[in-house]
Amino acid sequence: MSPSTNGSSPTRRTSADIEHLRRLLRDVVAEQRPMTVRQVFYQLVSRGAIAKTENEYKQTVIRLLGEMRMAGRIPFGWIADNTRWMRKPTTYSSLEEALLRTASFYRRARWDEGDAYVEVWCEKDALAGVLYDVTSEWDVPLMVTRGYPSLSYLHEAAEVIAEQDRPVYLYYFGDYDPSGVDIARNTEARLRQFAPDAEMHFEVLGVTPKQIAEWNLPTRPTKRGDSRYAGFRGESVEVDAIPPDTLRNLAADAIAQHVDPAAIEGLEEAEHDERKLLKYFAREAREAVNC
Repeated sequence: MSPSTNGSSPTRRTSADIEHLRRLLRDVVAEQRPMTVRQVFYQLVSRGAIAKTENEYKQTVIRLLGEMRMAGRIPFGWIADNTRWMRKPTTYSSLEEALLRTASFYRRARWDEGDAYVEVWCEKDALAGVLYDVTSEWDVPLMVTRGYPSLSYLHEAAEVIAEQDRPVYLYYFGDYDPSGVDIARNTEARLRQFAPDAEMHFEVLGVTPKQIAEWNLPTRPTKRGDSRYAGFRGESVEVDAIPPDTLRNLAADAIAQHVDPAAIEGLEEAEHDERKLLKYFAREAREAVNC
């Protein structure tokens, strides 16, 4: 079986071909979970399993991933989708439960005494599910622009940046296409405008022209309908074309250079002791209620 190279429909596949794709899909997602659906598509393209067409993306990858999740062959949590969630206040059945829950997720702030302030920014909401494991581990804000961010969003972000009495490092992930490149430019320019006195360092971690060349990333034709097409050179590359583990490593490496390992070790020891204290208070609360 060979993938179609036109933009209409894939070569008709046999049942054995479809099952082979299902196994490949599961192997790819299991290896680098969580992944966006678009990242799964690019991984199959890079392996030569399917053609690089929107029809293959929609009719093969989206369809099979949906079927496999419904059938239990791929856990839902392996596919990142940060665009939908329930909004509800956090409530507890008792004071004891509240204290125990607090003990389970309690963490000391990692950057209060640091020499730098760090944020990770990304253009796409779904990508947040891929990067959050890294940013949450390091206690770093993950900022999602969802295309061009609103002025209110940028102004609020700049207010936090302006409060930092130390260098600020912003690491950005976005598409390499006319709008994607301009979103990064616009985001940086507005943040500098709203926080003019901040020492701000803004770096695009992906996608860059160097990565496209060195990693042979899958490209797509640049949309001529984009209003910024005239000033853009070359083909376009989606940030989803970068393997998710590579994206996470890029973010982790960028953050780690600003971290003092000895200070982190001290914070983790304090966390351990304070969690024990919270659990002690939970026992005391239970006994007080039962008296």
